[in-house]
Order: sequence, then structure tokens, then C-alpha cells
Amino acid sequence: MMTRKLSVMAAAAATVALLAGCVNLAPDHQRPEAPVAPQWPQGPGAESADGKAATELQWQQFFRDERLKQLIELALKNNRDLRVALLNVDVARAQANVTAASRWPTVNAGLSAQRGPQTTANGDNKIVSVYQAGLQVTSYEIDLFSRVKNQSAASFAQYLATGEAARSAQISLVAGVASAYLAVQADEELLALTRQTLATREDSLKLMQLKFDNGAASNLDLSTSKSSYESARATLAQAERTRQQDLNALTLLVGQALPESLPAAKPLSDQTMGALLAGLPSQVLVDRPDVRQAEQQLVAAEANIGVARAAYFPSLTLTTSVGTASSALKDLFSQSAWSIAGSALMPIFDAGRVKNSVAAARANREIAVAQYEKTVQTAFKEVADALAGRATLDEQLRAQDAQAQAEATRLELVDLSYRNGAASSLDLLDAQRATFAAQQLALQVRLAQLQNQVQLYKVLGGGLDAQRQPG
Repeated sequence: MMTRKLSVMAAAAATVALLAGCVNLAPDHQRPEAPVAPQWPQGPGAESADGKAATELQWQQFFRDERLKQLIELALKNNRDLRVALLNVDVARAQANVTAASRWPTVNAGLSAQRGPQTTANGDNKIVSVYQAGLQVTSYEIDLFSRVKNQSAASFAQYLATGEAARSAQISLVAGVASAYLAVQADEELLALTRQTLATREDSLKLMQLKFDNGAASNLDLSTSKSSYESARATLAQAERTRQQDLNALTLLVGQALPESLPAAKPLSDQTMGALLAGLPSQVLVDRPDVRQAEQQLVAAEANIGVARAAYFPSLTLTTSVGTASSALKDLFSQSAWSIAGSALMPIFDAGRVKNSVAAARANREIAVAQYEKTVQTAFKEVADALAGRATLDEQLRAQDAQAQAEATRLELVDLSYRNGAASSLDLLDAQRATFAAQQLALQVRLAQLQNQVQLYKVLGGGLDAQRQPG
């Protein structure tokens, strides 16, 4: 008998499960058209020969500096911002699982005992005991209009969006470590250049002081030489400060003090990176984690419309129990008992609560669409800017190196003329300043060119690897 009742209840539960979610009031998801041009502004000429898509080029392959690779690996293990992003994925996954569990009935095992007076038919009072044991399903919602299903879908979409946010965090971290590392290397080279310049100007100042003491130079020549020397000292102090600040920024990204056992750093002139293929915007942009994150947020907003619309229809709940009952504890498991109860609740008057909830859900969907389109447009701009840098920085660097070399040659010639009395000290100081400025600018352009390669890799979606995929 007990087995038959359990079979009946199981069949009823299966029927309810089949009926649940048969009507879905959420709009079908369609990816909005990307409001950007079909080609990058630079056109097909912006492509790099023998390049690969950034998403197919892991950061271990893109970067060639072993010191930088080890720093990135340390950052992926220790960076606190990335750690928080990954933990947020765990939180979102757990919340999605909690919401998904609401689609299934919760079965509880219960044991109850009750004892109290009861009046008999002839007016006598007696003490009656009731013992019950069995399984209970309390207030299970029959999800005919997919309210619970859409709640679960929205929660799952938010979980996926959180996973994409973690991927974006990893990509940003990889690019941030690379850019900070290159900045520190540029600071080191600028310090070396400034120290060399300062030593040269110190020698010139000593020579000018000697000439002035012997009446062979004017006070104007001496003051000009002192000004040039002090300018180099000020530049050195600034370079030392900038180097320390950039080193602090790199240390923060790595998440620990930089180990002394790291390989030697490559100079900027020896830094090389993988060749990148820009591809078509319609293919590149939809693969970026931030764009995928925005799309999943749109999916969640659409599911919430289904949740809001379901409030227009009856809410069906079911409460069941099956087990045993007896007035004597010793006979508790000898008699079976079961019950089933259902209720339906239909809104009649709610002062516009449901209507406004649906309107708010629709407005939130339009917001999500606008945010998705803005994300795509921002991504397009970032890639276009990086491609513009790739198309121009190489030529700028070649021109700047050529200018620095020309200024160095001019300095040698002016110095030779000065030593032979054919050029003034002002001519020499002017040549020194121009050479130093050209060398500084060449170093800055080289740094910008390398950091632009890192930025292009980042905005094209590069920076992940197969071994570490958030979510």
C-alpha cells in the first residue's frame, strides 16, 4: 500500500515537472547589431604580416622577455584585484546554483508528536496522542509560467557575466604588468643616460671654471655652464623619483617584492613581441570578455522581463506529505498516511505594481542594450587607437632615432670646433642640450611603441592561457 502511494506521488511530481516552464514569457535573446564600421579606420593595410589573432596567441608566446614572463606569472598568482575577481566568480556560481535549486521541490524528512485532551461524543475528556513520520514537500511552486525558470536564467547569466569580468581582469593585469615593466626599463635607461650627461656637463663646468679663473671665459659663460649642469642634476632627481614610483606600481601589480633571482632584463631596443592580426571588427569585438559580459547582462535583463510578466498569471503552489501516523508510538510504522494540497493565487488589484514592475524590467533591458552598444563602440575605439599607434609609431621611432644620431654627430663636431677655438661655449651647450633632449625623446617614443604593442594585444582580447581560465 505504501509503495503504491509513493508511486502515485512520484508520477504526480513527474507530471508537474513536465508542466513546469511550458510557457516562457521572456523575450527571445538576439544579439544587437554592432553600431560600428565593418572595417577598422586603417583598413586592410593595418594588418601585420604573418600575424595571429590575439585570442589564439597566449601571453607566454606573445612576450619574449623571460624576466617579464616570470613577473606576469607571479602577478597571476598574487595580485589581489584578480583574486577578488576570481572569488566573485565563485560567489556568482554559488548564487546561480541556489537560484537553480528553487526549480525543484525541497523534500524534508519529518517526525512529530502531539499529545492533548480531546472531548469524546458522550462529553468525556481523554488524553489523545498522535505520532507522525514521513516525507514532506512544502509550498513548492508549479512553474507553469516560467517565473522560477527565468529567475534561474537571470542568475546564471549574471554568473557568466562575472566570469567574463574575471577574464577581463586577467587580460588587464597581464597588460598592466607588461606596461609597468617596460616603463621601469625605460626609467633605468633614462637614468643611465642622465648620469652620463651629468658627468659630461660636470667636466664642462670644471673646465669653464678653470678658464674663468684664468680670465679666458666670461661670467656669462660660467653661469650658462652652471645652469646646464644644475638642469642635468634636476633631471636626474626627477628620473630617480619616476623610476621608484614606476617600480612601486609594478610591485603592486605583481603582489609581492620582486625576487632577486629573476633573469636579467632586456634593454628596450632588444624587446620583441608577437605579430598580431587585427581581423574584422564583427569577429574581434564579440570575442572580447567585456563585450561578452555586457551581452550576458542583457540576457539577464531579458530573463527578468519574463519574471515580471509571470506576476500577471496565477501562482500555483503544492504541499504534499507521505508517511505513517499512529496514536501509539509502538504502532507508528504500521499505518500509512498521506496528504496533498494545492493553492492558486491570482492578482486582482495591486495598484499597478505588476504593470510597473514589467515596465521597469523593459526599461532595464533597454539600458542593457545601450550599455552593450557602448561597450562595443568603446572596444572599437580602443582597437582603432592601437592600430593607429602601430601604423605611426614605428615611423616616428625611426625618425626620432635618426634625429638623435644626427644631434650626437653635431655635438661631436661642435665639441671639436670648440676645442680648436672655432665655436663658442654657447654653441657647445646648445648642442649638448639638443643631443640630450633628442636622446630622451627617442627613448620615450620607443617606450610608447612597445607599450602600444601591449595595448593592441590587450584590446584584441589577448592575455589568457589554457591553464588558467577564470570561471
